[in-house]
Amino acid sequence: MYIYQELAQRAAVGKPVRVGLIGAGKFGSMFLSQVPTTPGLDVAVIADLDPGRARESCKAVGWSDDLIAKTAFVDDALHMLRTQDVDVVVEATGNPVVGLVHAREAIRNGRHIVMVNVEADVLAGGLLAKEAEAAGVVYSMAYGDQPALTCELVEWARATGFDVVAAGKGTKYLPSYHASTPDTVWDHYGLTPEQAAAAGMNSQMFNSFLDGTKSALEMAAIANGTGLTPAPHGLDFPAAGMDDLAHVLRPKEVGGQLHHKGQVEVVSSLERDGRPVFKDLRWGVYVVIEAPNDYAAACFRQYGMNTDSTGRYSAMYKPFHLIGLELNISILSAALLQKPTGSTQAFRGDVVATAKRDLKAGEILDGEGGYTVWGKLYPADASLSLGGLPIGLAHKVKLKADIAANQPVRWQDVEVDESMDAVKIRREMEAQAGLQQAAE
Repeated sequence: MYIYQELAQRAAVGKPVRVGLIGAGKFGSMFLSQVPTTPGLDVAVIADLDPGRARESCKAVGWSDDLIAKTAFVDDALHMLRTQDVDVVVEATGNPVVGLVHAREAIRNGRHIVMVNVEADVLAGGLLAKEAEAAGVVYSMAYGDQPALTCELVEWARATGFDVVAAGKGTKYLPSYHASTPDTVWDHYGLTPEQAAAAGMNSQMFNSFLDGTKSALEMAAIANGTGLTPAPHGLDFPAAGMDDLAHVLRPKEVGGQLHHKGQVEVVSSLERDGRPVFKDLRWGVYVVIEAPNDYAAACFRQYGMNTDSTGRYSAMYKPFHLIGLELNISILSAALLQKPTGSTQAFRGDVVATAKRDLKAGEILDGEGGYTVWGKLYPADASLSLGGLPIGLAHKVKLKADIAANQPVRWQDVEVDESMDAVKIRREMEAQAGLQQAAE
């Protein structure tokens, strides 16, 4: 993309790319650690509920006192969006309710928006992407996170003439993890609560990685950004290593485990009995491709590609992702190229709140990674037909009905505050999606 050369030119003439960061948590801190070594990139303002903590985070990741002094630290993100002179806004709160509001305000004020907040993106990214396009600004996934990296592999495959059979990421998964809570999460990571706290790791957030919610959200984001689709029943999490991707992730009719060609799926780094998978892809992303002709299939063999037994299916993958350390790519792509690193194109996947245990009317749901619900991936049309409650809105809402374990929670099952901006935005997107389905 040659964005570094262009950035160097901006630095040379004293015209840096100016960034406003919302949320200086783990992801934000990883991004901030790269700022001192990126000439031409200027974090002008950081909005965080605790500005003092944000300053300490900057110091902890290597910022000099001079750099900290040059940066504004505020606690009002909306005021920042309306008044600060920045080119790109990074939304890294992880809170879907405020994330939607921040993104919409950034778009209204002519700022490019990099949406680290995949929870908000899945909740209503389709609507925000359209609003950004109409406003002439970029609405982008966050490079370094697995959805953007997977979308990049899908783009590569399609641009080179291959059919995309499957795409997704790896994770550590066992079926029992769906019932995991913040009280049990660190046992699965091999950490003590004290070690996790010392590293600044939030138990509910990390539990969402384990209980399947984050995987569902990221696959929904990939589906929405590529046109690939989930299986009707959601994610299977088949065990597969790097050498096995093309064998496992091909359609069932040719010996694989996919429901259909063009599917999003997550592969597990554990066999169902808990044994580790050989050459697992726990930290990476992949795309499975099909050779369009015999000549291409022969080239797979000649150039050492891993293939299935037929030789026609192969896979490309990236074994690691560096999360916030790679975020500059999205920021610079938006500011310098006016292009996103992945963006919602259509509403193809959704994530519905699903009971972790038998829930009783009157209980209060505690959202992603909590004690009450986990997020299950659905095709968008199935979610709309069900009236499923998005996981992003399953926080601090009261149940009006009993819900059995592993059953979906629906809009009608909870008391919803229809005056909330996030609810209004989601309802607006659902209405548009319903009209689109009717037209099709």
